[in-house]
Amino acid sequence: MRRLFVPIIALILILTSGTAVTAAPSPLTTYARDTWKSMVAMTDPRTGLVADNIPGDLHNPSAYTSPTNIGGYLWSAVVARDLGIITDAEARRRAGQTLDTLATMRHHTASGMYYNWYDPRDGAVLTKLPDGSAVTPFLSSVDNGWLAAALRVVEGAIPQLRAKADRILAAMNFGFYYNPDATTAAGNKGLIAGGFWDTPPAGCSLPRAGVWFTCNHYDITVTEPRIATYLGIGAGQIPASAYYTTMRTLPDNCDYSWQEMQPQGPTTTINGITVYEGSYRYRGITFVPSWGGDMFEALMPDLFVPEEQWGPTSWGRNHPATVAAQIEHGLNDAKYGYWGFSPASNPFGGYSVWGVDAMGMDTNGYPSDVQSGSYDAGFGTCRPAGPPAVYGDGVITPHASFLALPYAKGPVLDNLAKIKTQLGGYGPGGFYDAIAVKSHTVARRYLALDQAMIMGAIGNELADNDIKRAFVTPQFEHAIRPLLARETFNVPAGQHLPQLKDRP
Repeated sequence: MRRLFVPIIALILILTSGTAVTAAPSPLTTYARDTWKSMVAMTDPRTGLVADNIPGDLHNPSAYTSPTNIGGYLWSAVVARDLGIITDAEARRRAGQTLDTLATMRHHTASGMYYNWYDPRDGAVLTKLPDGSAVTPFLSSVDNGWLAAALRVVEGAIPQLRAKADRILAAMNFGFYYNPDATTAAGNKGLIAGGFWDTPPAGCSLPRAGVWFTCNHYDITVTEPRIATYLGIGAGQIPASAYYTTMRTLPDNCDYSWQEMQPQGPTTTINGITVYEGSYRYRGITFVPSWGGDMFEALMPDLFVPEEQWGPTSWGRNHPATVAAQIEHGLNDAKYGYWGFSPASNPFGGYSVWGVDAMGMDTNGYPSDVQSGSYDAGFGTCRPAGPPAVYGDGVITPHASFLALPYAKGPVLDNLAKIKTQLGGYGPGGFYDAIAVKSHTVARRYLALDQAMIMGAIGNELADNDIKRAFVTPQFEHAIRPLLARETFNVPAGQHLPQLKDRP
């Protein structure tokens, strides 16, 4: 049985005089209310499908959406209910309408997976994007992971909709993505593919099981696709060994000297699998890196899976270190005065990947600014270090700060307040998607994914981990918690903000 959450709308302090005083609302409550406005504005009232994005004036949403966006709307509705922004009846109506539409949408029957792009106005699969370019319908493992995560949240948070959500979720088989022969650079086998097409695509593909899989497989631990691996293991569709097969870093030898820096760490064996416990070190902070050095890859799965609690010597060390290093970069290295870097809108048009170059394995790095200041620490004797990075117009992405709430609440609130008041980064639907801090150039639009991350983070902070509690079942915990608990990352304990000081 799942525990049902009874929302606390306001904290009432009963003073000795008998007078009831309502506590001042948290800024997070205001942020959640405004963020929810953007989600409502993006949602088609006929289908209950949320669009991918909308301009800052909350008019004319985009004509495409994805499984991730749809899932984000579902868990956002749960948060809005738990914070008292909408009633329980409205949450049921909204989520129920979305589930009804999902049940009628075209998907891959054998796997139960959904395509990457749909028209939110009628739920039709898109074969042409709004810019006119043709697209071969694709079924992504990570995008379906976020939809499945949302369905689990609905099951746990809205009992009246449990059957509807389960009919969709029960058909989703993440084992379909698993390739037992896919091999990492470290020699371990068993990975999930990036996705598949059910018609022959252009370019590289691997025919298998009647479809065409991507040639790439997810082989890095600190990336967002681990949500799909968690789901597959939790449902008994993927072997538990897949958790250890992925790499903490690439190997430390010269054959892999193209990665950002030379990792350090021991090699160990866990459940018969050889695991290289590599880590990076940036400005005195040690961490297991993501691919791009961004907050989204590192922390989005933590919205659902209590990684810090279940893996105290692995994720419980790495998440605070990741947040600390992002803050260190923004405030003391690049000296932007602000921090929080993750893929989002480009303030000068389009969409870009933002991150901290030094914190990602990608040698080119996800930049933290539009000038793409490149960090190159070298690779021991295999590659000399490059010149010091030069930073300019840093791009701050507010959703990245929200993801850091469990690990640095005070700095998060301070950072967000400055973004709002000093950079003009706030509009009718909450924080705009990205802001270039030097030029004060603002991407005045809202992305459903980024807004949903904000809602999920606030829900966990203010509503007693409501998203995590709705997501986790005893079966899931039994399958996943021991895997996280069994490992120790090569990351020291206690790398929290109070220990960090300005560095030259």
